[in-house]
Amino acid sequence: MNSIEVNNLTKKFGSFTAVDNISFKVKKGEIFGFLGANGAGKSTTIRMLCGILEPTSGDALVGGFSIKNQPDKVKQNIGYMSQRFSLYNDLTIEENINFFGGIYGLYGNELKQRKEWVLKIANLEGKEKSLTGSLPVGIKQRLALGTAVIHRPQIVFLDEPTSGVDPVSRRGFWDLINELSTEGITVLVTTHYLEEAEFCNNIILINAGKLIAEGTSKELKANFLKDTIMEIECERVVEAMEVLEQENFINETSIFGNRIHVIVNDKFKDEKQIAAALNRHSIYVKRIEKITPTLEDVFIHLLERPIQPASKLPDSGGLDEGVF
Repeated sequence: MNSIEVNNLTKKFGSFTAVDNISFKVKKGEIFGFLGANGAGKSTTIRMLCGILEPTSGDALVGGFSIKNQPDKVKQNIGYMSQRFSLYNDLTIEENINFFGGIYGLYGNELKQRKEWVLKIANLEGKEKSLTGSLPVGIKQRLALGTAVIHRPQIVFLDEPTSGVDPVSRRGFWDLINELSTEGITVLVTTHYLEEAEFCNNIILINAGKLIAEGTSKELKANFLKDTIMEIECERVVEAMEVLEQENFINETSIFGNRIHVIVNDKFKDEKQIAAALNRHSIYVKRIEKITPTLEDVFIHLLERPIQPASKLPDSGGLDEGVF
């Protein structure tokens, strides 16, 4: 059973196409990762799916309701949390909860019960009278999620919810997302932290408004990066990358902090080739080793390829690597 069905959805702003004829499905209870660079079309897509923006063409069913013809029904049956927390900093924690509960039509005992739940999952029991603006970002994030699902929606959209949050708080937030998923709530989430996408049941990548890949984390790594990836730790990484880009045994190069990842081709023999190329430019090499590709490797690899419509793999639900 699908909670979300997107069919040929397009959004144009004048002559600019922000979302270009995309289609995908999200199963009930699934944690669905929606990834892309800034300006790729993620937030525009989510705003259409929430009934906030009207599509230029195409449609989507969210919880069984058309975003084009029944946007108010869509809004009543979803939760939404953005990277810019929707909470009011000058209200107390309790006042924020009461406000959002009232928006969703909760009163009396039902509001009381749901308020207790929000306070519990945000670790704020006994702190109801504190100003929301005084909370640490990680705690405020959990409170924002609690208010977004206070009315027990079956679908929740999280748009960059962990932006600017420390790693420990981010992990705790994802534990909460998993709890929602086990309760049958569908979660569609966008994130810039690609290690977080490993927690998703399914992932799609969008670039320049077009979907370019879909599948599980394992499928994406297997289907799109079959060539060997070498990781190099050396000095002067920017200069080193420029040197390696000139070698005929290397197809792609990317910088990862103080390391370089290179995708090699059939002209590559061993690590000595890399070391020799860098040594010729007096660049000291500390370490070279073969690594397993990460989602970030896949992401960068796909963004550097020409954008073309994607077609499904016959069985896996991923995409065929030959379509780009």
